[in-house]
Amino acid sequence: MHFLTGDELSPQELEGLLALAQRLKEGRAKGLGRGLLEGRSLVAIFEKPSTRTRVSLQVAAHELGALCLSTSPQELQLGRGESVEDTARVLGRYVHAIVARVFSHRQLEALASASPVPVINALSDLYHPLQMLADLMTVKELKGGVRGKRVAWVGDGNNVCNSLMIGACKLGAEVRVATPVEYRPHPEAVEAARRACEASGGRLRLLQEPEEAARDADVVVTDTFVSMGQEAEAERRLKAFLPRYQVNEALMALARPDAIFMHCLPAKRGYEVSAGVIDGPRSAVLQEAENRLHTTKALLLHLLAPWAARELTPPMP
Repeated sequence: MHFLTGDELSPQELEGLLALAQRLKEGRAKGLGRGLLEGRSLVAIFEKPSTRTRVSLQVAAHELGALCLSTSPQELQLGRGESVEDTARVLGRYVHAIVARVFSHRQLEALASASPVPVINALSDLYHPLQMLADLMTVKELKGGVRGKRVAWVGDGNNVCNSLMIGACKLGAEVRVATPVEYRPHPEAVEAARRACEASGGRLRLLQEPEEAARDADVVVTDTFVSMGQEAEAERRLKAFLPRYQVNEALMALARPDAIFMHCLPAKRGYEVSAGVIDGPRSAVLQEAENRLHTTKALLLHLLAPWAARELTPPMP
């Protein structure tokens, strides 16, 4: 199985993976999971810079006993014109999984189409499913679950939004996405989220008013207005988003009193979020960032050692 969007997981698989991540987190100090991937190897290809994804992946692999090789296209024959498909076919004979952070999601799909081993999306222009796992784990920890919770996304309907929308809808949340019309989530992701709602009883609302999204929300989420590769659009984007779509104290005041704020980081204070919100008591961004490690470990076990994942996953209610 590849993990490219987050839609690949059934609701039951997603719930199990999050439960496994929680158990791994709680048992980390005692070495729970150590050595379960001994003898396995991963290769990670990064076309874009990375902090949380790169480090959490490498630490997760190390703690599970796997070798993780991190590289860039310029260090591979990809940089000299070798096809993505040939690269996938060759690497799949060396390693047990390929992780890739790419500019174009279509390139990731080409990689997966030819790969004999699982391909994991470490971020593309359309999806960021690894971030989705950490976000949902954080909501479960701090809000007691995802089903029935109101999750408000404010800002750009970007790759992080696309995957979070799908995952939260799979688990029965009410997802409200407030964006300018021209920056709504990708139609492919919207369709996947709507299908998930039909099965789970969740709800998806695409809005323009940030206030409508944030009102009585349990979780308020945003991300940068200018993602990697969009620097040439910065001026146009900032005009579209500021000041209307900034998550600030006034907007958070519309959410529930115990609502949390989340952001995948890196954040630009004074742009998509005020310093008072991201550095305030309702911010969960550091817990969210830490959970990247635990959910990555759970995913690696799910894909590469499913028997071990089953043994470690707590019984589902």
